[in-house]
Amino acid sequence: MSEHLLTWYDAHARVLPWRIPPGGGAADPYRIWLSEVMLQQTTVAAVQGYFHRFTARWPTVADLAAAEDADVMAEWAGLGYYARARNLLACARAVMADHGGRFPATRDGLLALPGIGPYTAAAIAAIAFGEAATVVDGNVERVIARLRHVEDPLPAAKPRITRLAEAITPADRPGDYAQAIMDLGATICTPRNPACGICPWMAPCRARAEGIAATLPRKAAKTAKPLREGVIWLARRADGAWLVEDRPARGLLGGMWGWPGSPWDGGGGAAPLTADWRDLGEVRHTFSHFHLRLQVLFAEVPQGANPERGQFRTLTGRELPTVMRKGYALATLS
Repeated sequence: MSEHLLTWYDAHARVLPWRIPPGGGAADPYRIWLSEVMLQQTTVAAVQGYFHRFTARWPTVADLAAAEDADVMAEWAGLGYYARARNLLACARAVMADHGGRFPATRDGLLALPGIGPYTAAAIAAIAFGEAATVVDGNVERVIARLRHVEDPLPAAKPRITRLAEAITPADRPGDYAQAIMDLGATICTPRNPACGICPWMAPCRARAEGIAATLPRKAAKTAKPLREGVIWLARRADGAWLVEDRPARGLLGGMWGWPGSPWDGGGGAAPLTADWRDLGEVRHTFSHFHLRLQVLFAEVPQGANPERGQFRTLTGRELPTVMRKGYALATLS
C-alpha cells in the first residue's frame, strides 16, 4: 500500500522551505524541528514567513540557543500558542547543553527534549533520521479514519487510529512516507469534499467504497466556550513610544509584551497612570478554551509621564501577540 502513496508523492510533493525533494535523503533536523513546532495548531501558509525569518536570523540550533528570550518572543508574535516559543528556546538550549548541539537521532531520544511530543518526535525521527516512526497529526487521523472506516469519534479514537497507522508505516523511505501521508490529507483527503477520484488510496479506502468519506472522522461534540472580559490601557507618549509591560513567563501569552490591563475576570482594575483616557471600543479574540472581549482605553500622555507599571517602548505592532495587536490597530486607526 505504501508504494502507491510514495509514487504519488514523488509526482505531487508540496514544495516547502523546510523540505528536501522526494528521495533526497535525510533532512536537517533543526529545520524539521522548527517547522513542526511552528505548524502546531497553525497553517502552512501562516508559518512560511515566520520560518524564513527565524532561519535567516538564527540559522542553526546553536544560534537559536544563544538568542535573547525577548528577541525570540518578539519574532514569534502573531503566530499564537506562545508556550511553543518558550519551549523552542528550552529545547534548543537542551540540545546544546546535553547533546553537544546535535538532536537525538531516535524518537525516544527526541521525546526527552522539552516541548517535543509524540507527533513531533516521530516526524523528526522519520524525516531527519530515517526511523520508521509513525506520524499522527490531524491530517493523518483523517486519512486513516477514512481508509480503515473508523467511526468512533475523536479524540477517543486516536489510540486505535495510531495503531492502524503504525501497521502500514513502511521501513523503506519513512521520511518521504511521513510527508506523503500528511500531504495526502492536506491536498486530497481534505476535511470537506475529498478528491477521492484522484486519490492514490482510492481502491483500498473503505469509507470511499461506502460513500461516507466526507463524514469521517467523527468528532465528539464540543462544549461551548466561556466568555471572559477585561480592560486594556494603551498610552502613547509624546515621542511616539507606547506603554507596554512584560507578561509573566508562565501562563497565557507568557513572556510576551502586552498592554497594561485588568484581570480577565470581568472585574475592574487600576489604570497604569493618571491620564485623560478615551474609550475606543472593544476588541475580541478567541483562544483555544475561551472567548475574550477587551475594552480598549487610550490616552496621549506627556514626555515625562511616570507609569506605576510597565515601560515605554517604540513599537511597530508586529512585536505584539495577536490580541494585543488588535488593540494597537484600533488605537492607531482612531
